[in-house]
Amino acid sequence: MALNTSQEYDNVIAVCKSLFLKKTKDYGTAWRILRSSSITDQIFIKAQRIRTLEEKKVSKVGEDITSEYIGIVNYCVIAILQLELSAEDPNEMEVEVVESLFDKRVNETKELMFAKNHDYGEAWRDMRISSLTDLILMKILRVKQIEDNLGQTLASEGVKANYQDMLNYSVFALIKLGVK
Repeated sequence: MALNTSQEYDNVIAVCKSLFLKKTKDYGTAWRILRSSSITDQIFIKAQRIRTLEEKKVSKVGEDITSEYIGIVNYCVIAILQLELSAEDPNEMEVEVVESLFDKRVNETKELMFAKNHDYGEAWRDMRISSLTDLILMKILRVKQIEDNLGQTLASEGVKANYQDMLNYSVFALIKLGVK
């Protein structure tokens, strides 16, 4: 296969991480104040905006689909971090600490993607970007339901796995959009 999914994935993540770290330098880790439900809603807003832009084909505020997918990647990392950090962990963290946490969570998520790619092949390569958007929206609705059920599930994966899937779907979309 001429395509190198690992390298493409890393290239997209490098773009997302660069923005994440710049915003961390500008704003610190203000995101630590967010509850999981607020992060889920931020991801929902971004995914819904992508869907609207896909349908209307026009943006009136200047941000494009690519920037929204980058935002979803970064909010998914924040969501995963918030699930794992406790109230005892500091709200303000050094950029180097945040970078290390970012890398660790993204690497775990990339490993999950390769496990799923093994089982599914690279079916995402033949999917429309709009289908990836819809899958993200479906995952958001699942997370919202789990949150509304106070984290209790009977037969489904938890919220972390859903955030990881949303992150991976967003990376796939960004690869398909040609982000390097």
